[in-house]
Amino acid sequence: MLDATLSSIAHVRHEMELPVTAIFSHLVQTLDAASFYPPDFENHLFPTMSATNSEKKLGNPMGPVTTREEGVVEHVHLGYDAQLTKNRSLVSVLGMCLAIVAVPYGIGGPLMSAIYGGGQLSIFVGVLVVLFFNGCVAISLAELASRYPTSSGVYYWSYRLCGERKKTRKIVSFLTGWFWLIGNWTIALSVNFGFASLIAATVSIYNPEWVASDWELLLIFYALCVLVFLVCSLGDKLLPYVDSVAAVWNFVTIIALLVALSVRAQQGRHSASYALGNYDSSFSGWGTGFTFFIGLLPPAYAFSAIGMVTSMTEECAQPEIEVSRAIALCIPFGGLASLLFVLPLCFTLPPLEDILNAPYGQALPYIIYSIMGSKTGALILMIMVLFVTLFCAIAITTAASHCTWAFSRDNALPLAGLWTRTIADRPIYSLTLVTVIEMLLGLINLGSSSAFTAFASVGVIALAIGYLVPIAISLFTGRREVAHAKWNVGGLVGTAANIGAVAWILFELVLFSMPTALPVTEVSMNYASVVLIGFACLSGLWYAVSGRNSKYQRVHAWLVKLLTMIRIQGPA
Repeated sequence: MLDATLSSIAHVRHEMELPVTAIFSHLVQTLDAASFYPPDFENHLFPTMSATNSEKKLGNPMGPVTTREEGVVEHVHLGYDAQLTKNRSLVSVLGMCLAIVAVPYGIGGPLMSAIYGGGQLSIFVGVLVVLFFNGCVAISLAELASRYPTSSGVYYWSYRLCGERKKTRKIVSFLTGWFWLIGNWTIALSVNFGFASLIAATVSIYNPEWVASDWELLLIFYALCVLVFLVCSLGDKLLPYVDSVAAVWNFVTIIALLVALSVRAQQGRHSASYALGNYDSSFSGWGTGFTFFIGLLPPAYAFSAIGMVTSMTEECAQPEIEVSRAIALCIPFGGLASLLFVLPLCFTLPPLEDILNAPYGQALPYIIYSIMGSKTGALILMIMVLFVTLFCAIAITTAASHCTWAFSRDNALPLAGLWTRTIADRPIYSLTLVTVIEMLLGLINLGSSSAFTAFASVGVIALAIGYLVPIAISLFTGRREVAHAKWNVGGLVGTAANIGAVAWILFELVLFSMPTALPVTEVSMNYASVVLIGFACLSGLWYAVSGRNSKYQRVHAWLVKLLTMIRIQGPA
């Protein structure tokens, strides 16, 4: 941090020929911006939310917001200056949504849960159930994104929706932001590690004798993390086009799977009653009732992260409507893709008990190979699925890095000033942080694969909490704020959607905390609640420590004093 700061000052001195006093002034300002603590949460974590106009200068307001009832309402002052390039449109944001859902991976990756959940009935009906309730979540998020179009997303919404409740709004917003950040980090981690497992399972189709050790799986994961980092950093300007291509590739892959599996069907073709109604509750140990809900896990996982695109809001030319429309449209487009994906599987699925023994717990490669009856054909289809997964990893890592950048901008992370720095208007430092965190957390798999698997559930749960807080506050305050949003569905439909969203999220919190199968063993135990509570305690500790910041102030003052003693030589 110190070296980077000095390098920045040296560059300014060399290029602009500033006097030494100006350099020191710039240095102090840089350190203040990169403060290692939020001394007063209300004034430093969210300075523009709490300060008066005389104390803090608000950024440029958004354009006039038009509603059905009122026409034009007052400008929405978000308090942020534009820092990122506005290079995204409705098409690219919708493409990013669909790339994040990534149906062949999002549903296909955790498909084993649907097998434990009873098979075809829970696969088919589960998709319909999840689409309905996630549609409620999407509508609720879209309205809020339109009312407060900022990359800060759910924690900013929570702050503003709390109104003048100063005693509660800062802690609610802080904790919501941390849950949101944890969700972004861990869902990106789960995608990249799931990607590695899918590659290993695909290789096993061609070479059944090869079994990846934990170290080999970790190295594959690390290679993918580096690859995604390079694509996101070096090809950042092309990412909007990549996301659009990703959406098209999703549908191309799904159509290829539909045609190939339907034509080959080496395990036979089931009748419609069996393909859509077969239900075997004997695998999970949960009994006839709850087993069905285990089958909801794959589609619920696939659609859990659609709200992450709100982190891209400030890169849109019309943020009040483009992000909202993209989130809302993701449900019908993603729903169609989901049905086209699961229906051929339901009609051609091999015996469920055979699927349970699939390598690496990855059902999809085994199912495709069994149905195709050909290694070459299965490998071609799986390569197409792997590219879908790569696009998903790129999109979700990009969103996570922008979330980290936005949260750091509000001084809520240690070394916040470092993570908010940009290179060519791109948040490369926050992208680096996300990648390093993923790689460090990946080491947990060497000690306990079941503990590491919990991170997939933690990602869904943490994101769900991030959604729940602003939606619930908006609902219980009479939806006063979203009524002024440029994109809204009206009071009746909006209220119904909010109620459905809150009910579904509360159910998700329970569902993703439960083990897939009984009896519970060290391997099948779901440690998601333990991991989530641990993260929550760390964020609460950071809030408590940063509130009593005398130690951080002393460190900050010492650094400033040290740097002022350094003699900076001008160019010859």
